[in-house]
Parts: sequence; structure tokens; C-alpha cells
Amino acid sequence: MSKFFEVTVEVVVATLKNGKDKKAKEIYLVDAQSVTEAESRVVKDFEDSGVQIDYKVSGAKESRVLRVIE
Repeated sequence: MSKFFEVTVEVVVATLKNGKDKKAKEIYLVDAQSVTEAESRVVKDFEDSGVQIDYKVSGAKESRVLRVIE
């Protein structure tokens, strides 16, 4: 049976005139067996995409989603 986790990532989207970073929170739904595996899958996906952006995984929790119907 699949388990789904919601992984929250803070991404720097812009740098303001005063030098502070503007951040956005993005939520990813990950099929994994544990929180640790879900976090590592998101990090690997960001690294494999080749995009050079500043990001930080800020949280992960088990989702209430039971299954994904495609």
C-alpha cells in the first residue's frame, strides 16, 4: 500500500532592494515509505533538475491522500 507525504520547501524567488530574500512555500506530494525517504526524494529531484535556486526543505508530514487516480 502506498503512503504519501507532503513535503514543504521554501524557495527563494527574488532578492528585494533591501537585500532580503523573498521566499515562497511549495508543497510536493511524494510517494514514499517514510518522512526521511520523502525528504531525500525531493532533494534529489531538485538536484537532478539542474536549476540553481536556493531552497530549504522546511517540513514533511504524512498526507491524508489515500491514492492517486491517473
